[in-house]
Amino acid sequence: MFKYLLLKTIYTLSDVDVVERSLYDMTFKYFLEMSPEEDVINPSSLTKFRKLRLKDTDLLNLLINKTVSVTIEKGVIRSKSIIVDATHTHSRTNPFSALAVLRERSKLLRKTIYTYEEDWKEHMPKKNTDNDLEKELAYCKELERVIGQDEIISAIPGIKEKLNLLKETVEDTRENITSAKDVDAKVGYKSADSPFFGYKTYLAMTEERIITAAVVTSGEKGDGPQLPKLIEISWENGLDLDTVIGDAVYSGKENFQLAKEQDLKIVAKLNPIITLGSQEG
Repeated sequence: MFKYLLLKTIYTLSDVDVVERSLYDMTFKYFLEMSPEEDVINPSSLTKFRKLRLKDTDLLNLLINKTVSVTIEKGVIRSKSIIVDATHTHSRTNPFSALAVLRERSKLLRKTIYTYEEDWKEHMPKKNTDNDLEKELAYCKELERVIGQDEIISAIPGIKEKLNLLKETVEDTRENITSAKDVDAKVGYKSADSPFFGYKTYLAMTEERIITAAVVTSGEKGDGPQLPKLIEISWENGLDLDTVIGDAVYSGKENFQLAKEQDLKIVAKLNPIITLGSQEG
């Protein structure tokens, strides 16, 4: 299922079309590790996986665990150290991002039609010019209706793909229209004068660039307290670990105490608080 989604994303296809293409495209079948005569899944199964299964909070760790186990089995991971760091993710609180996607996909559909029938410009419904998501959704539905009425034009493979993608985007958008307020996101700081509204993703990675653990928090959380969880998950995923490499935020007293108890070595610049405390002592 995950490989189907990769193909869907890479080639910008709807669930229906990525499954249909996997039926006859040998490059798709090869990537999916299918034999030429092997049948494909039902598109509704992919839709269900994409909308429901991907919301499972354990899925990320499940995929990481599988990746680490395969790389250990194949001898890719040889080091016994992890590098830890955090990345910032801005919250998707702007409802117009969905509007922009809808406009781009309706535009792509129109351009594809015009390459076959330029006269179709006369049949197109009037475009929405307001920055209103509901009006854009209504326009896209009308566009679907008008094109779908013409059995010849809507059956052309290139047009059919773009039409299916627009339909899927409209459906997904209607299901996910929410308040502009993201209740889980929080304000954090990349630096003292650089705030952001969103989340933090903490990663642990081996020297071979294999991710062994990931922890996602709201943006205001501190970096240092996430280290024990990254170490724990890395161990649970089968990593033989003896060294942790990071920046000063991971060199707090609690982390040094944890490292001592678990016979680990932390390689990081000392936290200024610890340095000042030592000087005062």
